[in-house]
Amino acid sequence: MPRRSYRFREYILKPDQAADAEPTRFVMQCVACEFFGPKGEDAEDGTEWATEHLKQRPDHLVYREHITRTYRFEAGEWQ
Repeated sequence: MPRRSYRFREYILKPDQAADAEPTRFVMQCVACEFFGPKGEDAEDGTEWATEHLKQRPDHLVYREHITRTYRFEAGEWQ
């Protein structure tokens, strides 16, 4: 049986900033009714929706922000 040796490689997980990467998306969700605002590439879009939603439903005071961001592993040093 031939002798084998194995090497390990470190990988680093980072936000994907390649030119073809999907853009980061933000969306707000009302915790009371679970409605979602529109998805957008600007985090401020969600806060505007939450403000309008609160005006229509004054008892909906808690919101959750969902952020979708792609990540990519980058190959590091061989061990």
